[in-house]
Amino acid sequence: MDLKELLNKEQYDAATTIEGPLLILAGAGSGKTRVLTYRIAHMIQDLDIYPSRILAITFTNKAAGEMKERVKKLVGDEVNHMWVSTFHSSCVRILRREIDKLGYNKNFAIYDSYDQKVLMKECMKELNINDKDITDKEIINKISEQKNNLIFAEQFKKENESNYKLNKIADVYMLYQKRLKSNNALDFDDLIFKTVELFNKDKETLEFYQRKFKYIMVDEYQDTNRAQYELVKLLASAHRNICVVGDDDQCIYQWRGADIRNILDFEKDYPEAKVVKLEQNYRSKRNILNAANEVIKNNAQRKSKALRTQSEDGEKIKLYRAYSDIDEALFVTKQIRDIKQKENRNYRDFAILYRTNAQSRTFEDIFIKNGVPYRIIGGLKFYDRKEIKDILGYLKLINNPVDDISLRRVINVPKRSIGQTTVGKIQDFANQIEDCLYSVILDVENVPGIAKRTINSINKFTSLINSFIAKKDEISVSELIQEILDKTGYMDVLKKSNMVEDKARIENLKELVSAAVEFENTSEEKTLFAFLEQVTLVSDIDNFDEDADSVVLMTVHSAKGLEFPIVFMVGMENGIFPGMACLNSFTEMEEARRLCYVGITRAKENLYMTSAESRRVFGRTVCYEVSDFIQEIPMSLKENVSLLGNDPRVAARKNMRYNAQNNPHSIVNFRNNTPFSQAAVESSSSSKDEGEIVPGRKVKHKAFGIGTVVAKKNTENGVKVTIAFDNYGIKNLILGMAPIEVL
Repeated sequence: MDLKELLNKEQYDAATTIEGPLLILAGAGSGKTRVLTYRIAHMIQDLDIYPSRILAITFTNKAAGEMKERVKKLVGDEVNHMWVSTFHSSCVRILRREIDKLGYNKNFAIYDSYDQKVLMKECMKELNINDKDITDKEIINKISEQKNNLIFAEQFKKENESNYKLNKIADVYMLYQKRLKSNNALDFDDLIFKTVELFNKDKETLEFYQRKFKYIMVDEYQDTNRAQYELVKLLASAHRNICVVGDDDQCIYQWRGADIRNILDFEKDYPEAKVVKLEQNYRSKRNILNAANEVIKNNAQRKSKALRTQSEDGEKIKLYRAYSDIDEALFVTKQIRDIKQKENRNYRDFAILYRTNAQSRTFEDIFIKNGVPYRIIGGLKFYDRKEIKDILGYLKLINNPVDDISLRRVINVPKRSIGQTTVGKIQDFANQIEDCLYSVILDVENVPGIAKRTINSINKFTSLINSFIAKKDEISVSELIQEILDKTGYMDVLKKSNMVEDKARIENLKELVSAAVEFENTSEEKTLFAFLEQVTLVSDIDNFDEDADSVVLMTVHSAKGLEFPIVFMVGMENGIFPGMACLNSFTEMEEARRLCYVGITRAKENLYMTSAESRRVFGRTVCYEVSDFIQEIPMSLKENVSLLGNDPRVAARKNMRYNAQNNPHSIVNFRNNTPFSQAAVESSSSSKDEGEIVPGRKVKHKAFGIGTVVAKKNTENGVKVTIAFDNYGIKNLILGMAPIEVL
């Protein structure tokens, strides 16, 4: 294997630097997976490093699977002896062997977001916390934040005793952790949190895994949070053979704990580190790449680098300013159909990227009316469907009988005359004797206030579950699922129903059995625990089918790691992309700009960026300026396009004017958050004043009051002025649109 022939100079340098700390700054489309693949192959084939001593961590199961397959093609079955997995999967694997050292049983349950929410509501109810004062979502997010920062409940309580609200959340955190442990369960954040706790508490266990993993590689290092950072640091501290790959320009998950300082400060943690920059892009045309470079260079928090390509210039970035969000969707639909016909494209060649999931609805409506096939990445997941969660609830209970959340889900599904009142009595009794629900219902005759008929129903249920528990190690997972469907009567109930949605549920359950069969054919470990682990840790992107011929609709966040020949970035307006919160926050604006950079670099051949003069947001018609990110792309790299022939925008424009004339407050400029009249929309500052509006001049705005002009520049949408208002801070406004007068 001649790596010099297979890799460029920088890639070769990265793939052959094995000993010591290594930071690979890999720009978008620069072949980082190729580098990691050949690096692993080089270690195994050329350096005779035993595969089990290598740990490769990725952020998605899909990325892990792809990397493992590519390495397998180079080194064969040797790859099966090494760990290539996500952070969470690696931690589950460790905890399954070692968690008894933290007082848990090794058959612990992993709670998904639904289970977590149910348990959270129970804790809030027990502590008499009104969800109108603090919502379960708010508490879950705050607890997640603490776990990602390795802050225990007791520490959080101590630090916030004087803060009423945070002190209440701390109480919930403490009870929530207690309930998790009594259920022998971990939530998603616990998987890493508890592994770090284990390593810090048990030196022998840490030393074992330090010896085992002499060489560690971490992909997407810019997206690591504090807990992931500490986990890697602990494992690598013995040998310091740590290779991290990432791109600070693609750090887009700070809102969920990712810390960009982890990659920016890597050389402070490892002063002897070598840094290799991968700047050769193999994905996009030159104009697309240059546009991405021009946008991202406006960020201050980044390491200096610029992507380059040997590809041709390609077409310019196409800009479309729609009259409305409906017009925007019509434009995109027409472009897709025209390009598909003209260039003989497949629908899968097109992707529509947006900032928020809510933006998909308009495109879905238009696609349905025009017969354009589409699929949404990030919609309702297969494993989130009710019927699937019901059967998974049975499987979780069979695997871990002390899991109260799963028991409560399935005890009366399908209906077997065990109502909520009965379950409440059982729960109260279990709380009194401090035991799990399943232990209590095994001797349900001891629970006061339960009718004899109900006792019979409960005994039949426990007999059923006991029979499943006895068989779980004797039959395959797919056979166990089939037994549950048959013996509980779940499938019979659906078959007898005349409801259309129940027919769809039957098909989904058949698909669940198929998923279990596929798991049995492909997984090294075929246990029930392993199956539950796999389905719990699955993500949207893991199910992305590149061969399905339909237009892809997804958020820019979901698109990270993917690429498409033709990309439409829609809703490119200040207030949407970047969002409102970004306009007054330096750090949030920088993250939004990184997100824009990610979106641009998903495009291989053509990129469209669209915006709308007006759109419906939360029931209101609002007006936005074109995104600042579009303004940051030089004119030489972009061009305006429009619809030809019968232009449906005319009707949209008429509607906009009609709404403004009949309801002046229906149109809102989202950036300034002030109502406009029709006159304001058409022309808000007179032309004679515009020449006098220069830096240093005092002006008056109808909503913001008096301010001083600090900057003025020409843009595609008119003259933009930056004004420092006495009471409202700095605002960017378009002359001719904003109600400004010179003082």
